Amino acid sequence: MTSPLWHRDQTPVQGSAFEPDARHDVVIVGAGITGLSTAVMLAEAGVDVAVVDAGEVGQGATGASVGMASVLQGTTLAALRAHHPASLVRAYVDANRAGLEWLADRAGDAADRRTAFTFGRGLATDSALDAVRDAAREAGLGIREDAPDDFGGRTPVRAVALDDQLALDPARLTADLARAAVAAGAVLHTGVRVDDVRALPAGRVETARGPLHGDTIVLATGTPITRRGLYDLKTRALRSWAIAFELEGETEAPGGMWSEVGTDGRSVVATPTSSGRTALVVTGARHPVGSARSEVALAEGLAAWARRTLPVGDEIARWSGQDYQSHNLVPFIGGMPRGLGRLRFATGYAGWGLTNAPAAAMRLSDEIRGVSRGDRPQWMRTIGTRLTVPADLGRGIGEAGRRFGVAARALAAAAPAPTRRPAEGAGLVSRQGLRTAAVSTIDGQTRAVVAPAPLTWNDAERSWDSPVDGSRYAPDGARLEGAASADLGVRGGSRNS
Repeated sequence: MTSPLWHRDQTPVQGSAFEPDARHDVVIVGAGITGLSTAVMLAEAGVDVAVVDAGEVGQGATGASVGMASVLQGTTLAALRAHHPASLVRAYVDANRAGLEWLADRAGDAADRRTAFTFGRGLATDSALDAVRDAAREAGLGIREDAPDDFGGRTPVRAVALDDQLALDPARLTADLARAAVAAGAVLHTGVRVDDVRALPAGRVETARGPLHGDTIVLATGTPITRRGLYDLKTRALRSWAIAFELEGETEAPGGMWSEVGTDGRSVVATPTSSGRTALVVTGARHPVGSARSEVALAEGLAAWARRTLPVGDEIARWSGQDYQSHNLVPFIGGMPRGLGRLRFATGYAGWGLTNAPAAAMRLSDEIRGVSRGDRPQWMRTIGTRLTVPADLGRGIGEAGRRFGVAARALAAAAPAPTRRPAEGAGLVSRQGLRTAAVSTIDGQTRAVVAPAPLTWNDAERSWDSPVDGSRYAPDGARLEGAASADLGVRGGSRNS
């Protein structure tokens, strides 16, 4: 398994003892930046809040990020503007700017002010960079063009730049937010997995240790762990790799935060000064969950690009993370269908959660506290009215087709049961008619789990990944992340070598 650089030498935030049947005004599921930002805002406004998470604080998508908080966001603004009105892009920018400012106030000296760059090499990237520049300026950002020489790369680049953005340690950020929420009166439960949420007869969170009750339940879990609203069909589940390197020789860390024009999401950022250790973090190899033939090969490809392009030395750490992109490129935030106003959620940050999440928390907090629509910022009102255009429908249809194709190929490649025993560290799918089982061997133990749809083996994380809904499972069938709320069943026990 992989582990983010930020999780090393971290002291877990102490939570509270779990009390079954406890009642709160608001129960938040998820102790990442969305859940904790919402908890801080509500608790400081006098709302009785409980936060519950299956793991420790900041161990999910937030902890797997590379710590880039920026309103520029690579080519996001240009992609959004290509098919949507300028008013929506401006609202998106204003929302992320509000999130960045809130984050800067909370992070203090734990965050470095950096210039964010979207860059490219060669004439082929000029049109994409022009689109970023034009969309950003139209949305009111103080963008400038640059031909920087401090990137540290071995080939010249052209870039558009936005000053005064943030680089930070996401693990330290979430720990600080958790402590702030508790200090304001919130209750924190870590190591408590939520299996289901209900809206009737009242808000209720089901856990293995018993239920929690809340007038409002907020799902801050990356993607909602419920099928209400079918948001796993309205978003794309994406994974990326990140690798931290020592710098080569006496090379100084390049300033700024760098996002390359392209489809695989490559970015480069030096660790913030608060981390106490200078390293260069490279992220990329972005791809839909469950679609890779080899996650190891994707990570190795990213490492090879870094060594060709950047002045890097020894590798320190590598890890992967998961996020979700809505088909119209704007996050989903607010009340959940058939949730009776008691279930709320946020998803679809597309890798830019460090600014989108505080903005989402502002909206969730205002809605929960009953702030009138007219008293909310204009960006909230604009984003709150979703606009679907033909391009959004096209992305949705294309994503549905991609999922069907990957699942069909996985089913076709499955071996007829009974199957041979997989080699150590490997997994394979067996089938009997249209029924499939996922079989793997880890540490000498072979397990088979029932798969409701074909899964693919993640050879780096040693997990079963679903190309259909983005859910991921451990070799024993335990749910790791994604839209699924239940574990997979084990078939026929396990075998040891």
